[in-house]
Amino acid sequence: MKRSKTIFIFSLALLLLLISACSDKYLAFKERYQFRSKDGAPDYSDLNYWAAHPLKWDPSDSIPAPLRNEKRDTSVDVFFLHPTMYTMKMKLKKMNADIDDDYINAKTDYSTILYQASVFNQHARVFAPRYREAHISAYIIKDTNKAKKAFVLAYEDVRAAFIYYLKNYNNGRPIIIASHSQGTTHALRLLKEFFENTPLQKQLVAAYIVGMGIPKEYFINLKPCEDSLQTGCYCGWRTLKRGHLPAYIKKENGNSFVTNPLSWTTSNSNSQQKYNMGSVLYNFNKIIKNTTEALISNGALWIKKPKFPLSFLYFSKNYHSGDINLFYINLRENIESRIDAYFLKQ
Repeated sequence: MKRSKTIFIFSLALLLLLISACSDKYLAFKERYQFRSKDGAPDYSDLNYWAAHPLKWDPSDSIPAPLRNEKRDTSVDVFFLHPTMYTMKMKLKKMNADIDDDYINAKTDYSTILYQASVFNQHARVFAPRYREAHISAYIIKDTNKAKKAFVLAYEDVRAAFIYYLKNYNNGRPIIIASHSQGTTHALRLLKEFFENTPLQKQLVAAYIVGMGIPKEYFINLKPCEDSLQTGCYCGWRTLKRGHLPAYIKKENGNSFVTNPLSWTTSNSNSQQKYNMGSVLYNFNKIIKNTTEALISNGALWIKKPKFPLSFLYFSKNYHSGDINLFYINLRENIESRIDAYFLKQ
């Protein structure tokens, strides 16, 4: 009982410290987001409406300290769609975030753009549009029409951003589509509309669409990546504690493609944690090796509880927030391998 009380007090203190640190960071940068759109929609000719863009410095340019001596080139573009940041109480019952919400914009830049989009920066120019994302409740509310409208509006922004990118920045360069969570909801539509069975498919290095199920019947011409060097394909996974299968995944009956980010195959063989080359977690400048194994099962990626400092205080069975971070170095190296393979084929 005494030990449990000590752990609880320590956990609470740690949580308060993390909240304080995050709040200070967001408050410190909120003044950078005082732009205002004319009609409530994003203007992608204005760099403020890009969370990441090669024509400005942003957190996607950050490199973990141990990697700063890497050789770098930006021969490829990545179009990255961030996960849901609109998780607080809805403003005036709005199902879509305001594009000028300075708190959401700062939260986006110093969480997902820093910790996820940065994985691509060794070999790619990173483009990540801001968009009027649907509120997190859109995934669970009973009013499906209301939810659908919210996702449609969000996708309209994503689509407009991609068209603007193609017209003004792409110039025939190879493309990686990358996303997490709600970003993947929109990336699936983007790949279907712009890449599947179109001339643009030849420019697709690969798609890393993570954090959502990928129905096996969704694509016809686009194929899942079956090994670490295949190009023009897509990878995706949802990370859960081994043995844990939420009801919404059970309902799928295994109807989702899953990639193992340690082996880059779709087989159900276990990849031992010694093959995990490094995670980037709370401390962006520290790489933690051998944090976890990976095994595909029932349309999900199962792992044992990750090993990292203070991990004994982490009790969640759903590692959704770590889908990318847990495999940061494996992802970084695979991106390089696929880019090399793409250019060899050319």
